[in-house]
Amino acid sequence: MLKKYFILICVCCALLLLFIATRYYPGGSQENSNSIGYDFSSNYFCNLFGEKAVNGAENASHYWAIAGMLFFCVGFALFFYRFSKKIPLAKPSKIIRFTGIGAMCFTPLIASPLHNQMVTLSGTLELISMFYITALVFKTNLHFFKVLSVVTLLVYYCCNSMYYFSFQLVYLPIMQKVLLGFVLIWMLGLEYFTSAADFIQLKKEE
Repeated sequence: MLKKYFILICVCCALLLLFIATRYYPGGSQENSNSIGYDFSSNYFCNLFGEKAVNGAENASHYWAIAGMLFFCVGFALFFYRFSKKIPLAKPSKIIRFTGIGAMCFTPLIASPLHNQMVTLSGTLELISMFYITALVFKTNLHFFKVLSVVTLLVYYCCNSMYYFSFQLVYLPIMQKVLLGFVLIWMLGLEYFTSAADFIQLKKEE
């Protein structure tokens, strides 16, 4: 039972820890450096990771947020590993596994001074894995996941465009939460509502 639901447990623990982190965040956001507390509409997740809050105060949310991120990374890494096992094609399976797990290995470094570089590196690896999964899903009869995969990727690309081109940054903190929601639904759906049997036809088309 624990093995089957370990990914879900990791996600629940991560969300709980991040929520606790938001309650301990002193304040300061991109809109108002003197604001009090964490504002979901104007604070980024990364504001929780620094030793200092945006307003300059000691950031009591720091350790809670990092612990939450680590639970996310473990859960996602295990998802990419398990999902790759459902794919009967060796090359796509390895790409999904290694790029997905690789992304999760670099993600914790987002909380370091290498934030921008690690966002790019981990995000690129994660998108490669997600793109391969989407391409394979489109060769199956998993119609709901076809739509969900496309929408999730579009939201991901939208967030990246806002981040890298400094476009409508005022909405980026909100989009960040929307993206997390879509990715979690996508990941948990593929983990618990698909099986190797859904992809067996890929071997026949090889």
